[in-house]
Amino acid sequence: MLILTRKIDEAIRLGDDIRIVLVQIKGGQVRLGIECPPHVRVLREELYEAVRQENLNAVSSDPKYLASLPRQKSSQSKPTEQT
Repeated sequence: MLILTRKIDEAIRLGDDIRIVLVQIKGGQVRLGIECPPHVRVLREELYEAVRQENLNAVSSDPKYLASLPRQKSSQSKPTEQT
């Protein structure tokens, strides 16, 4: 793990596209600003873990239960021709 010391308004760069700025220090908390491209997903660790666990639960679901779920129509189906 790399540990860096930053003062307010000082930044850290990750590659060319991601910039992390120390915005505020208040009590035992720091506020960070994160600038990154829209395609980069930024999540708090606890939210990331919750999403990961839900994905694992979905993958390991009982196939009998999955078979009983209604199927959604594919959005890629061809439109019907009208005469």
